[in-house]
Amino acid sequence: MGTILIGILTGLVAGVLSGLFGIGGGIVIVPALILALGFSQHKAQGTSLAALLLPVGALGAYKYYQDKNVDINAALAISVGLFAGALAGANIASNLDPITMRKIFSVFLIAMAIYLWFKK
Repeated sequence: MGTILIGILTGLVAGVLSGLFGIGGGIVIVPALILALGFSQHKAQGTSLAALLLPVGALGAYKYYQDKNVDINAALAISVGLFAGALAGANIASNLDPITMRKIFSVFLIAMAIYLWFKK
C-alpha cells in the first residue's frame, strides 16, 4: 500500500475519531506513520504537526458550533497556548532521542487512558 493511500486512510480515521471524541489527530497519526510507513518518531511527529496545520477541524468544529457546543473564548485561549506550546514542544523534542520520545508518548497515552477509564 502506498504512502498516499496510507496517508488518506490514516487521515480519515484520525478525522472521524477527532470529530467523534474531540481528540487530537496525533494520537492516531503518529503511531500509524511509525507502524505503517516506518517513520522515525521525530518524522512521524513532525509530519503529524504539518498535516494538522491546515484547518482540518473546521468542518467538525462548525457542526459542534451549530449545535451550540463550542465555547469560542475557550477555543481562542487554547489556540494561543497551542501556538506557543507547539514551538516549545518541538524544541524539546528536537533534543530527545527517538526511543525516549516514543516512551514518553506511550506513557502519556496510557496515563490518559487510565484517567479517563476511572474518571467519574
